[in-house]
Amino acid sequence: MASHEIEALAQALARLPGLGPRSARRAVLHLMKRRTSALDPLLAALKSVSANLTTCSICGNLDTADPCTICRDPRRDEKMLCVVEEVADLWALDRSRLFPGRYHVLGGRLSALDGVRPEDLGIDTLVKRVAAGGFDEVVLAMNATLEGQTTAHYLAERLENFPIRVSQLAHGLPVGGELDYLDEGTLAQALRARRPIA
Repeated sequence: MASHEIEALAQALARLPGLGPRSARRAVLHLMKRRTSALDPLLAALKSVSANLTTCSICGNLDTADPCTICRDPRRDEKMLCVVEEVADLWALDRSRLFPGRYHVLGGRLSALDGVRPEDLGIDTLVKRVAAGGFDEVVLAMNATLEGQTTAHYLAERLENFPIRVSQLAHGLPVGGELDYLDEGTLAQALRARRPIA
């Protein structure tokens, strides 16, 4: 049996997404065996992030500076804005290095069942950013769920009076996907979004 402190660390790690009790105990054991090379640097990084963590006042990203690293980057295309539901979505898109513009994090998606209304999200902030001018295109990168698509339609309506192009990420068949294993919603979206072979 481990001490109370070590067990508390394992329980704290087990609450992280993707880690259960057994994985957390293995991670704790790894950290303890490699105190100098793993535990101490992890502790220092956690303390630094905890002390400096903030939400970007422009886009809603989480960073250790305000404005965030992305908003301060002069190489970004200031005429393109990508709207995402959560910070995790922003990070996933930015890791791909395929979108050169700026971002806006809503902080969720519209959901009548969960009681999430437009005023509960960063929609008014988005509209103010677009109204201030400078954007040519707003890309709605909502998740391919009913709530995500409802949010995208609501945003498109709110932005329709601005002189910008509003686009949405394509949905449908994943690369390497087999038709037999796909759900009906994915197949329906793929059929609706079909295009001619050039």
